[in-house]
Amino acid sequence: MVNSTILNNANLKEIASMGNFHVLEHEKDLSVSAYTAVNEFFASKMNVRKRQLLLDLDEKSSYIVQKGAMQWMSGNVTTDSNVKGVGDFLGKMVSSAVTNESAVKPIYRGKGQMMLEPTYRHIILVDVSKWGTIVLDDGLFLACDGTLLQKTVARRNISSAVLGGEGLFNLSLSGNGIAALESKVPYEELIEVILDNDVMKIDGNMAVAWSGSLQFTVEKSGKSLVGSAVSGEGFVNVYRGTGKILLAPTASDYANPVASSSNTSQSQSKTSSNGTLEKAGKVLGTVTDVLDLFS
Repeated sequence: MVNSTILNNANLKEIASMGNFHVLEHEKDLSVSAYTAVNEFFASKMNVRKRQLLLDLDEKSSYIVQKGAMQWMSGNVTTDSNVKGVGDFLGKMVSSAVTNESAVKPIYRGKGQMMLEPTYRHIILVDVSKWGTIVLDDGLFLACDGTLLQKTVARRNISSAVLGGEGLFNLSLSGNGIAALESKVPYEELIEVILDNDVMKIDGNMAVAWSGSLQFTVEKSGKSLVGSAVSGEGFVNVYRGTGKILLAPTASDYANPVASSSNTSQSQSKTSSNGTLEKAGKVLGTVTDVLDLFS
């Protein structure tokens, strides 16, 4: 249960919970000045509000959290780097360079509570066991049960990265546990599509998350390049197989600084094929720097 002293605040409301994960929302931003009050008033009316994730910890639980996301913790709670050695650290650094996720995500254990930093994004709770394996769009990860397995998955062909605008690599989660995701749109606007040995074609990178069992490719919208050009659609993202897809069709303003603000200390901008070569260079530079540290 959520500590009653935390919710003993008329401006703070629990809007979602799953297991030991609790999503809290600030109804208004009361820390304003005469110069910002008008903007903050209308922002709250349009559902632009600060939200925080509260985690309850006990002897049986542990949580992996995005680097820099912890705001405060109470009780006998300990943390470590979740790195098993030099090889594991190198692997996490390479994964970080290609997925825009933090290289080392701390893991918290003990008995108490932990609050994460506020964010203007919407916090979505997902039961990973219902997905089998869930693949996340870049920058979506916030926290998860320590029992979940994290893995970097690559696209099955280069075309899906170059033409699909989704990047070469993504973070996947598998196992039994809960994950908290930071979404640019609320859960009410997300569309869950279930495929049963079927095909879905999407114009643009509107997929927030999808089952790891699905095959992702990028194809012409028509039978030929001319037909695709005439239709005005060009290339589309194609998902085949059996599984689920979460779509965010209403997220049209990706450049909005408020809607895109995250609670992590590092920048988590969306990755795309435009940055593939730069990321490759970062990977090589990161590996060289780490080797120098241990030489």
